[in-house]
Amino acid sequence: MFQHLREDIRSIYARDPAARNTLELLLAYPGIHMLIIHRASHWLWQHGFKLLARVLSHLGRFLTGIEIHPGATIGRRFFIDHGMGVVIGETAEIGDDVTLYHGVTLGGTTWNKGKRHPTLGNGVVIGAGAKVLGPITLGENARVGSNAVVVKDVPAGATVVGIPGRIAGGEQGSQQAEREETARRIGFDAYGQVKGLNDPITQAVDALLDHARGLEKQIEVLAEALCRQGIAVDLPNVPSCEEMRKRVADESPTP
Repeated sequence: MFQHLREDIRSIYARDPAARNTLELLLAYPGIHMLIIHRASHWLWQHGFKLLARVLSHLGRFLTGIEIHPGATIGRRFFIDHGMGVVIGETAEIGDDVTLYHGVTLGGTTWNKGKRHPTLGNGVVIGAGAKVLGPITLGENARVGSNAVVVKDVPAGATVVGIPGRIAGGEQGSQQAEREETARRIGFDAYGQVKGLNDPITQAVDALLDHARGLEKQIEVLAEALCRQGIAVDLPNVPSCEEMRKRVADESPTP
């Protein structure tokens, strides 16, 4: 038990920049308190003292605002940040080095007995207010964005956002590379801009970036035509006449 507690404390230092000293963690971090209580209630549950386990779990909920069913299986170095409103169901299985923020629910979607709560692989991080529902599996190092609602399996390393949860996979290809380059130059950080998100705001931003890049290409063509007529141009993000001539010379085939 004390070995697990030492690991838990070290994991908090690694993941919470607000952690200052061990005494503060032991006295003022509800996640630590509930983990200690859960380990005791889980032992009672496994050894047939189910009523006592539920009473102890209920006491932990009263003290910390965190509800963990004594039947839930939790791995090592589990960290609940803030913790208020976290609910973890009976058949939930949580791997090592998992992080949950406040308001997270690992819930079920059926009244039938058996496996009805999520399984979280090692290294999973679930943002504040997210709901992960049903007997689904989140692969290792998966991420769930704040307030997302996840009802389907999530592959390892993927990030899920939105309602219902959708995998935010990065779009590949030259078009996305041009978008990112345009966003950097005009000072906009296109964080989380992925084609797979059927979100109207995301689509609108992508369309604006595509339009901006198209206008830049047209301006470059016009500037090149002016340079051929001996008219110099001095516009932001547009190559000078000298740079254009050098680029043409570099692209010309060597005899």
